[in-house]
Amino acid sequence: MAEDNQKTNAPQDQQLGKSATVIIPKSYEEFMQLFQPKTSVNKAWPSLVGLTAEEAEKKIKEEMAEVYVSVVPPSYAITFDLRSNRVWLFVDSSGKVVQTPVIG
Repeated sequence: MAEDNQKTNAPQDQQLGKSATVIIPKSYEEFMQLFQPKTSVNKAWPSLVGLTAEEAEKKIKEEMAEVYVSVVPPSYAITFDLRSNRVWLFVDSSGKVVQTPVIG
């Protein structure tokens, strides 16, 4: 019975530990930066337009080995989720890159 009379703290009443950090982004861009790889210098490769998919993938991997490169043939559907470790390579029927590859 004495245990029933003890007050328990609800989660919202508990204080955060001293090591906890709360980050509140001020803009959408700031929010998205939280999910971008810290080593990323290049986020777009306009110079790869016109190269074959294999050549473009090789150049991207030289700069950022940790990204996943996905080749997208003409008229294929893709997902629109954002991923900081993926690069879409949109190619034409001959396998040449037709759009600037970007992270996302």
